[in-house]
Amino acid sequence: MFQKICLIACLCFALKSQAQIDPTKIDIIRDKYGVPHIFGKTDPDVAYGLAWAHSEDDFETIQQSLMAGKAMLAQYQGKKGASIDYIVHLLRIPELVEARYETDLAPDFKRLLEGYSAGLNAYASKHPKKVLLKGIFPVTPKDMIQYSVLQLCVLSGADKALSAIFGGTVPLLENYKTQGSNAFAFNSNKTTDGQVYLNINAHQPLEGPVAFYEAHLCSEEGWNILGANFPGAPSILHGVNEYLGWAHTVNEPDKLDVYQLEINPDNKKQYRFNDQWETLEEKNAPLKVKIAGLKINVKKKAYWSKYGPTIITDRGTFSIRMPAQMDIRGLEQWYRFNKAKNFTEFKAAIDMKAIPGYNIVYADKYDTIYYISNGRIPIRNQNYDWKRTLPGNTSATLWTALHPISALPQVLQPKSGFVYNTNHSPFHSTEGPENPRVTDITMGYETLENNRSKRFEEMLKPLNKVSYEDFKRIKFSRQFPSNFYFPYNIDTLFMLNETVYPDIADLIVNLKTWDKIGNAESIGAGTFFMITHTVYDNRALYLKQKTITESQAVEILRSAKEKMVANFKRTNLQLGDIQKLVRGEKVVPLPGLPDLLAPMYSIPYKDGMYKGNQGDAYIELVRFTKNGPIIESLNVYGASAQKDSPHYTDQMDMYVQQQTKTMTLNKAAVYQQAVRKYNPQ
Repeated sequence: MFQKICLIACLCFALKSQAQIDPTKIDIIRDKYGVPHIFGKTDPDVAYGLAWAHSEDDFETIQQSLMAGKAMLAQYQGKKGASIDYIVHLLRIPELVEARYETDLAPDFKRLLEGYSAGLNAYASKHPKKVLLKGIFPVTPKDMIQYSVLQLCVLSGADKALSAIFGGTVPLLENYKTQGSNAFAFNSNKTTDGQVYLNINAHQPLEGPVAFYEAHLCSEEGWNILGANFPGAPSILHGVNEYLGWAHTVNEPDKLDVYQLEINPDNKKQYRFNDQWETLEEKNAPLKVKIAGLKINVKKKAYWSKYGPTIITDRGTFSIRMPAQMDIRGLEQWYRFNKAKNFTEFKAAIDMKAIPGYNIVYADKYDTIYYISNGRIPIRNQNYDWKRTLPGNTSATLWTALHPISALPQVLQPKSGFVYNTNHSPFHSTEGPENPRVTDITMGYETLENNRSKRFEEMLKPLNKVSYEDFKRIKFSRQFPSNFYFPYNIDTLFMLNETVYPDIADLIVNLKTWDKIGNAESIGAGTFFMITHTVYDNRALYLKQKTITESQAVEILRSAKEKMVANFKRTNLQLGDIQKLVRGEKVVPLPGLPDLLAPMYSIPYKDGMYKGNQGDAYIELVRFTKNGPIIESLNVYGASAQKDSPHYTDQMDMYVQQQTKTMTLNKAAVYQQAVRKYNPQ
């Protein structure tokens, strides 16, 4: 019965869009790697095809993403998903979208959302047995926008702030965090062949709701782009079209503020604001949680002050305020990036000021390169310390305006011929006096360096000009810089005397003879891997004291050795013996270490081994030439998350060997090289 209801509901909802979209006129071309190239007359046609193709490859993740946006995750995941559903209600995301959808989004973008939604609904109606939860479908454009707002609020730190306020009782949203990314661009001033190079390389989780999906989108309305997006996104989030390309890395300006309210001792629902008692707004957050196979209705209150979402705890009453929660146009801004044909159009899209964060590294066929540490950054009263919890009793801390884009750190066409970001300081994004300067400390921009920024600088310094081979060598480097740049000093680990500590002499020698390269065959890298995971267990202490002492270094090595012997019976372990790239039944030795230019982060797997879960997730290397962009790409596993697909693991060996595949925006070439051609129906 449910299957029939789902089928009827999805078909009815899609009738309006279906009247405008003819699936028989949409072509999905799969290349030899299974990457979908989608062709249609209009942009909504292509969005329909994207939704269908992505559903074929990872319908389960798309559905769970939509559940999060619709505050239905607890019905599927149980208590694990309840905190996310509560956040959706606490932040009033449905109310924001309902109030702004018709007025704030452009008509052409709403048609794009309608096309994508129709594609999802059509796929669900055609494959009802694959639907995970009753009530997900039909999907509406508003559902998609709700999920995008949720994602961008998490990007701004909403989950972290709420977790801190609740004292750790609210879990972080699973798989939403990133460990870093790299992006750099060179123009003709710096390249040996006079071409423009762009490296697109975000270090996302390898699987889950923010794992990258590669696609080529091409319409007769001027949309022709190849890149990657997340499940549920109707366009490319970073990639390259015929004219230009851009890459994102995560940035860390102050995108969220926490306030402690002054509560009326006679009424816990009242707070002082400018010498008056105001009453907290109160509403029910309807939660339906799956418990022991049953869906139980749970009543929970959500509060709101003049500052925003409010939480009452035993330690006090707190509000959070963030610009991400005040705009619904983030996905539309990305769509404008997709359609831009030159820097002027791309910059006009940036000026929408809808995406609350992310660094942007840009390059185009016209020899233009650009960097901006983008964000929706509040104009704050400089009489307060915005790094701390703020007094929530005065309009002096209630910001209402945002800095203009022109005030953000950025560099256009530097004489050095390059821009870059590795999640380090935006004030060191090129070379020399053209670097941005700090203008307002309340923006809270990071000023740190890291191993990746220093290794990039180290590799670039001896090169007057950069060849394409140099460009790739930099991107794929697995070597640390000459001096480590971790958040705390680890040099003591490399200075121990093996004759003084004979019980760990083997590990000390492994470290001292290591070339600081994270290759799978390296014994030194294997030792360092075990040490880093041991160090991470006490990272808070080392961050506080800024360095690791000799006694601590000895204990770290002893602990690492104990684990190596217990699990592997030896200490001469190569990195690939410990760290694996795993999908299904395929397990391969995995190179890479944290904070390399070609990094890898891992979690426990089995038998003392670890498996990669985040790192070089999607790589796209671009050369802009007179005849159009030359594109190489690489995805970690393959184009499909379906276990029975030949593309479930077919890029894994390429990935560990850093071998790219050639891609194209040329429609004729795509059809000529097609392995499969079909319509989404």
